[in-house]
Amino acid sequence: MAVTIKDIAEIAQVSHTTVSRALRGHSAISRDTAVRIQQIADELGYVPNSAARGLKSSSSRILGVIVQRIEDPSLGEVIDGIEEVLQAEEYSLFLAASHHDPEREKKIIRNMCEHRVDGVIICASQIDLAQMQQLQQLGVPAVLVNNQAKETATPSVCHDDEYGSYELTRHLLASGHTVIGYLGNAMAGKANEDRLGGYRRALIEVGLPFREELVFVGPNGLAVGGALAVEQCLRLAQRPSALVCFNDMMAIGALQVLQKNGLHVPQDCSIVGFGNISFSAYVTPPLTTFHQPKREIGREAALLALRLLRAGANESKPATKLLRGELIVRASTASPAG
Repeated sequence: MAVTIKDIAEIAQVSHTTVSRALRGHSAISRDTAVRIQQIADELGYVPNSAARGLKSSSSRILGVIVQRIEDPSLGEVIDGIEEVLQAEEYSLFLAASHHDPEREKKIIRNMCEHRVDGVIICASQIDLAQMQQLQQLGVPAVLVNNQAKETATPSVCHDDEYGSYELTRHLLASGHTVIGYLGNAMAGKANEDRLGGYRRALIEVGLPFREELVFVGPNGLAVGGALAVEQCLRLAQRPSALVCFNDMMAIGALQVLQKNGLHVPQDCSIVGFGNISFSAYVTPPLTTFHQPKREIGREAALLALRLLRAGANESKPATKLLRGELIVRASTASPAG
């Protein structure tokens, strides 16, 4: 059931008029009272009545899409897949970036609801079950793409990251590497855990120990994150002969640092990325990586959102859809020297 001004007034212990004026920024309401009422409204997932009536009575044929960063190269193809489906159905796309800020993300969702989007697709966020329930209270169907929360929230579309990292590590093992490092992303949540888990499983499967000292964590998934992580690796007396990187951008950053330190890839150190972003094939050497079907992920997310919009009250809601990519072998990996 949608949250009303009456619900907010009861919790705030003020009149309906005070709540209404506070939410409209009326000068008669003190700043402290207005802030407190707005916080209560946010916690309850309140949508202004005019928007709520519009959502119930008609379709805007607009879907909101929230990403972490607009410039993320891995998200471009996901958005292309979403847009491909929406255009065929004569839907428009309302795009916004949250920049890894949960509060900003909440404001974006509220703003999208007030602008009467029919549904929301949220990419690479950390939305848990409680937050998903709050979204449902807004009356706007939401689909998660590669959600990073530890607990599963549905409906969602995600890539099998554990399998991808497992296949990358198996490739290095098959090439003869026995000392393999992992460059992780401190901001990635579940994706980093899954990729670290695939790396660990591949090592243990062939009887090699999982060594914590060979796990290096960068502050983010950008090239600079990979550069900072591999600098930790270079301080070791015995460096690994191969590196599994969280993604292609971190691998490219690591590649540059290795080359600046006089190391040759793959002769001195093999390196693999993850994602198969468009320019991973154009660095020197071209990057071995795991291809994520990004466009297909976007298509599936859009189709799932449209299914939710068309679902009847008694129709079962779709759960998680898991997609798998494939290993792409290029020139950044080879057998270890000697």
